[in-house]
Amino acid sequence: MSARYEVRGNVALITLDNPPVNGLGHATRSGIVDGLSRAQADDAVSAVVITGGGRAFSGGADIREFNTPAAFAKPSLLDVISSIESSAKPVVAAIHAIALGGGNELALGCHYRVGVPGAQIGLPEVKLGILPGAGGTQRLPRLIGVQHALPMIVSGEPMKSEAIAKLGYFDRMVEGDVVEGAIAFAKEVAAKGGQHPRLRDRQVAPDSMPGGVDAFFAQARAQVAKSSRGFPAPLKCVDAVESSVKKPFDEGMAHERNLFVELVESTESKALRHAFFSERTAARIPDVPEDTPRRKIASAAVIGAGTMGGGIAMNFLNAGIPVTILETKQEALDRGLGTVRRNYENTAKKGRMTAEQVEQRMGMLRPTLSYDEIADADIVIEAVFEDMDVKKAVFEKLDAVMKPGAILASNTSTLDVDRIASFTKRPQDVIGTHFFSPANVMRLLEVVRGKETAKDVLATTMDLAKKIKKVGVVSGVCDGFIGNRMVEQYGRQAGFLVEEGATPQQVDGALERFGMAMGIFRMSDLAGLDVGWYIRKRRYIEKPGMRYATWLDKVCEQGRFGQKTGAGIYRYEAGSREAIPDASVQQLVEDHSRSLGLSRREVSDEEIVQRCIFALVNEGARILEEGIALRASDIDMVYLTGYGFPLYRGGPMFYADTVGLPNVVAAMERFAQNPHADPEFWKPAPLLARLAAEGKTFNKG
Repeated sequence: MSARYEVRGNVALITLDNPPVNGLGHATRSGIVDGLSRAQADDAVSAVVITGGGRAFSGGADIREFNTPAAFAKPSLLDVISSIESSAKPVVAAIHAIALGGGNELALGCHYRVGVPGAQIGLPEVKLGILPGAGGTQRLPRLIGVQHALPMIVSGEPMKSEAIAKLGYFDRMVEGDVVEGAIAFAKEVAAKGGQHPRLRDRQVAPDSMPGGVDAFFAQARAQVAKSSRGFPAPLKCVDAVESSVKKPFDEGMAHERNLFVELVESTESKALRHAFFSERTAARIPDVPEDTPRRKIASAAVIGAGTMGGGIAMNFLNAGIPVTILETKQEALDRGLGTVRRNYENTAKKGRMTAEQVEQRMGMLRPTLSYDEIADADIVIEAVFEDMDVKKAVFEKLDAVMKPGAILASNTSTLDVDRIASFTKRPQDVIGTHFFSPANVMRLLEVVRGKETAKDVLATTMDLAKKIKKVGVVSGVCDGFIGNRMVEQYGRQAGFLVEEGATPQQVDGALERFGMAMGIFRMSDLAGLDVGWYIRKRRYIEKPGMRYATWLDKVCEQGRFGQKTGAGIYRYEAGSREAIPDASVQQLVEDHSRSLGLSRREVSDEEIVQRCIFALVNEGARILEEGIALRASDIDMVYLTGYGFPLYRGGPMFYADTVGLPNVVAAMERFAQNPHADPEFWKPAPLLARLAAEGKTFNKG
């Protein structure tokens, strides 16, 4: 059993024992029910206390049982709560650390709640595209009021125990040992006798809602609809909470359950659950055991104080790791430090950190012009210009000065990490750490494993990613790794669509309505068109048979490199990032189409989305088959955390699974018939073709 039973005096203590967060798996649920039965049968027991062993009261459902029969086996959490509510003896929840999801619903099902300061109380189910399914939407409003419960349920954000105590969540707050405090409280309420309160018997006071019930929920729906584009669960949460006010308890519970089942089966919920598990799976590397020794990372160095270098340094500073940042010229060093300080000061102005914290972090940042002053760093990350000759000079210098055992990392976004490693006498210490801009904000870190990268270097870097609050995804070595290799094909299709008749703003609009955080052309202007131009010029030499939409080169030839020059594919007013369509670019595009002998045509939004997204999918399939990515879900994580792919679609590979791989292949065959198309481009990757023919998916299960 995953719940221990003991009797202390006249109080039975049931302790959840399912590390690490006492997930309410089948064994734990059974243990609670068995404990309650023993307590009811023991005349010497007058009250029951339920608590969590170890680090938490309960974090809710046991994620290890998701999508398994055990998750649905009796007793369900509803059965557990029913046993508690029907107990003739008072049942007290002793809450510490966390009571989240089903753990919170378990506590709400108890007659009383005792807590300690510092605990987190919440119902985060909405973040998995579902809603509380064991009475959370019905009991929490009855306990703390609709106006407080609804925001918690819709956002999924927890409240500190001190704050929620003021709303009446706890019957008693105690200092010190929560179990001892709860046992003392249980003895008191048992001695009083009489009926013990059940939240199901309470009524939500309609007059507690400003403007009345209907007006309150109409306003709530309008606000939630505006902020939850693409996510159905938040609005269903509003529906469920409304039923706590308008329906008797049992009818409200039935309504909650129906909505829960509906959401569980929705594509959006499946996508969110896929993302949840994919993030955890990404950290697992099949040939690197969990007990692989890690190297100590107590200090870091960054080569380059530009936008990327400064952002990388901030990640380490935020994690309490001191950084030495190196530049070749004092002016560049001063400018970089100034940017880091401004970033921190802007955060402080928004109230997200104090002035003291700004100074503390700046105090851990040491500027230098000398390689000798970074020699003792445990890890050094170069963030210099994306040119192999420049990388060669830096890594030869690092090889000469860095201490033995230091990790030498490159922030390259496309270049060959194995070749970079060959510039050193210690290729086993070299790894790619591809941060995404802005590096202090974006969650993705592509960790590029070279053919000689040591396992302890890889394990250390993946742990470090977690420490600096990044999602580390392992990639093998190829041009562009996972993300940029795929996005190149995405961008190529976008360029061809404009050649054929779409406008840049139509392409961006269609992709943004699909859910992308930013259209491809707005994203290119933000990143700098010169970056893509530089890569294309390299491609023209290395892959002369690969065709690109060369109207983009013509934009660059005019010195239009995007936001940083005030003009790119769009134009930008001084001090503004608003992308304004530019008639001169449209004329350039139309002239370019004529020069190719193309008659411009109407292009539908559906065609735009399918060609761009399926281009991603096909290249992803090649990457998967080549072993560059360990699993399809890793590709999805790259796009969800680094490229603004809509979370509610689960990533490009998961999205293709939901569309149906035979449908993806059929669309590609149709695109290949386009007179302007490169039929070879639309040839399905062998893996995609095979899975489609077999009726399978990229993501198993």
